[in-house]
Amino acid sequence: MADSNENQQDKGKEQEQEQYGVLLYYKYTEIPDLNSLLSFYNSNCTSLSLLGRVRLSLHGVNVTVGGKLSSLEKHIEAVKAISLFEGTDFKLASCHFPLNDKVAHECGFTSLSIRIVKELVTFTPYPLVKAPDVSNAGRHLSAVEFHSALQSAGKLVDKESLAEDKGLVLLDARNLYETRIGKFDMPNVDTLDPRIRQYSDLPSWIDDNSEQLRGKNVLMYCTGGIRCEMASAYIRSKGAGFENVFQLYGGIQRYLEQFPDGGFFKGKNFVFDHRISVGSADANILGTCLLCGLSFDDYSSRCRCSYCRMLVLVCDSCREEEAVYVCELCQKHGKVVESNVAENGEQQDILPQVQLKTISSDTILSPQLPGGQGVRPPRKLRILCLHGFRQNASGFKGRTASLAKKLKNIAELVFVDAPHELPFIYHPCVSEQECSDESSFSSLQILPPTETCRGKFAWLIAPDSKGRSATDWEKADSPFDPLQYLQQTEGFDVSLSYLKTIFSRDGPFDGILGFSQGAAMAALLCAQKGRLKGKDRQIANKTSRELSSLFEDGCSIIIEHDCGHIIPTRTPYIDEIKGFLHRFL
Repeated sequence: MADSNENQQDKGKEQEQEQYGVLLYYKYTEIPDLNSLLSFYNSNCTSLSLLGRVRLSLHGVNVTVGGKLSSLEKHIEAVKAISLFEGTDFKLASCHFPLNDKVAHECGFTSLSIRIVKELVTFTPYPLVKAPDVSNAGRHLSAVEFHSALQSAGKLVDKESLAEDKGLVLLDARNLYETRIGKFDMPNVDTLDPRIRQYSDLPSWIDDNSEQLRGKNVLMYCTGGIRCEMASAYIRSKGAGFENVFQLYGGIQRYLEQFPDGGFFKGKNFVFDHRISVGSADANILGTCLLCGLSFDDYSSRCRCSYCRMLVLVCDSCREEEAVYVCELCQKHGKVVESNVAENGEQQDILPQVQLKTISSDTILSPQLPGGQGVRPPRKLRILCLHGFRQNASGFKGRTASLAKKLKNIAELVFVDAPHELPFIYHPCVSEQECSDESSFSSLQILPPTETCRGKFAWLIAPDSKGRSATDWEKADSPFDPLQYLQQTEGFDVSLSYLKTIFSRDGPFDGILGFSQGAAMAALLCAQKGRLKGKDRQIANKTSRELSSLFEDGCSIIIEHDCGHIIPTRTPYIDEIKGFLHRFL
């Protein structure tokens, strides 16, 4: 009887897995009421127990979710009922239930994430003078038309299609780790693989290689189509000579559905969910192991480059715990793995010491000279942390506890108080009208003795700042002014001298982490060559980008987030921070 029950349970699990699926779709359209659409997705996806990612913007939606096939079908019907989604291509595929927790977590399939974003896919790491208009995107070619165009190697598909007198170029809009394991291959067609780490690198590649596209019929493709929408519009925005741009409708996924034997696509299609990749009937393996060069195309181990954190292929035989890997792009730029002999006589691979250069981001890091030369065992970076206005080292340490925990294996955070001590102030909790007598008014505030309070400090202060001379609390002159930073123009020289003492006494440091006014102070340190005058402020995007131009290639990164006035510690931001810091270990 027990065996019978176990068999029924196993059968039930198998049926549950067979009923599981993944749904992908996107739609570029003007969204008149984002909050209403956000409420719809929250309610619908939650009620259907769907997991995955939903991204909403004023210009459309981008959705990748998983769940029971019946639930996904109900979701599709609900979305179709909204007029905005007329003509949407819903890509629904049955697959196994997520079996690898690590992969499922990394791909966002262990929870439901619904966010409002500026861009459905991040096209550039910096604002363009004029963003491409997606309504000007390249013409869609069906899988059959795309196949025919490749087969004809530049001849007419139909009267309204490719220009007959133009050469044909095939452009892959995906990242290097995707093209490693699968791509279109047609001997008589020029194929361009940009070999980029991330999609936001593509515009720069297009700018640098525009002559290879000028005057050609450009056929573009990506996983599901969304990346080609913006990229094809960007190419067409270049004007004369760039008009003939076409994109594979539905991406590689729709092509493989039309041509199950693979057609002209060789290898596997990398996907951004727990399936990792989807192949055709053609079992040939295109990818190779980074270390031994043997055929291999399985990313399930999630091995990454120790410098840039891009996925790399390492076969089962070569893979080791805590191993150091360097991707082909980092190798191309001179990054290497060096060997070190451990105390037990075993040889270890480590990342070589590098001389750190000044870097900048919304939260700014800047360098200190390296403490020594030669190959040394892996160590932690020492990062000096500068708090914000009217804060202190202790408070900042508490606020960054989550960050410190996630960086514990690669960085030690060192906290110091700023040199300018500020008076203790309080804001009345009742109005002057309710209590006209000043002594009675102040007595209503229950304030702790100042000797039991931690001091509050600043790096930059207003010219009329008195500092902390009194021992008692002072009543604030006015409510909090969000523009107070405009008045905080003094105190830099004192702070600079103070930091020199800190560097000499407690250094060396590998970098500086600045938050709010601390970030302004770090920015001023970075900009000393330009002798810029500084005021405390939350560093504007444009200013961060201007600062980043002062630094050497590979020594800066800008991380944009929508988490508010904090240092983000959730994925994917913490992964970007870790990846950046790993460059300097």
